[in-house]
Amino acid sequence: MISLENVSKVFGKAGKAPAFVAVEGLNLEIPEGQMVALLGKTGCGKSTIFNMVAGLTAPTSGRVLVDGKDPFGDFDAFIGKMAIVFQGDRLLPWRSALQNVQLGLEMLDRPAAERRAIASHWLETLGLAGHVNDYPHALSGGMRQRVSIARAFAVDAKILLCDEPFSALDEMTGRALRSEFARLVKSNNKTAIFITHSIDEALAIGDRIVVLTRPATVAIDFTFDRTASEFDRERIRDRIHAALAV
Repeated sequence: MISLENVSKVFGKAGKAPAFVAVEGLNLEIPEGQMVALLGKTGCGKSTIFNMVAGLTAPTSGRVLVDGKDPFGDFDAFIGKMAIVFQGDRLLPWRSALQNVQLGLEMLDRPAAERRAIASHWLETLGLAGHVNDYPHALSGGMRQRVSIARAFAVDAKILLCDEPFSALDEMTGRALRSEFARLVKSNNKTAIFITHSIDEALAIGDRIVVLTRPATVAIDFTFDRTASEFDRERIRDRIHAALAV
C-alpha cells in the first residue's frame, strides 16, 4: 500500500548554507491493513516522511509510492483516498461539529442528505451524538480531537496519516482516544501511519513499530502484539531506548 524506495530528502540549495539531510536512503514497505507507529526523537525526520507520503513534498531522490502512484505527482488522485489527523484538531471555528465532519464530504460533492447521515454516524460512533450542533469553542480538547477523527473516517479513505494526534491531550484522554482510534482502524480495515515520539504510545497503538534515528533511517523494525506481557514490553522498551540513545 505504501512504499518508500531508497528515499532521501535534503533541504537547502547547492552552493548556499549547508544542506540539512532529513531522510537518508530510507526503505520502508507498509502493507494494506497495517497500523505502523513511526517512532523517533524530535527532529529525526518523522514529519518529513509523513509529508512525502501525504504528497505535500517530493523526495530529493528515491521513490515514494502510495497504492502504486506518486502522491506528489498525482496529488489529485488521492482526494478522498487519504485522510489526515493532525496534532491539533484543525476544526473550523465557525462550523459546528456536524459541519466540520462534513467538510471532506463536501469536497467530494456528496449529496447534502448523505453528508449529514455519514457525519452524524461518525459523531455518534465517537461518543458525540449529543454535541453535533456544538461549535469548537464549546467542546473540550478531547472532544474536538474526536470530531477531527470523525472527519477523517467520514470520507472512508483507505489510508490514514496521523501526526502525533493525541500529544496535546492529558494522559487519560489520550489513552482512551488511542484505544478507540486503534479499534476503528482495525474494524474498518484501514492502513495507518501513526507518528509519535512516545514509546508507550507506539506500544499501545502499533501492529508494527519502526524506530527511526537521525537522519531518518530505520534502526529497528518489528511487528508487535499488543497483548504481549509486561515483561516482553520491558524488553522491547529497552531495545528502543538503546536504539534512540545512539
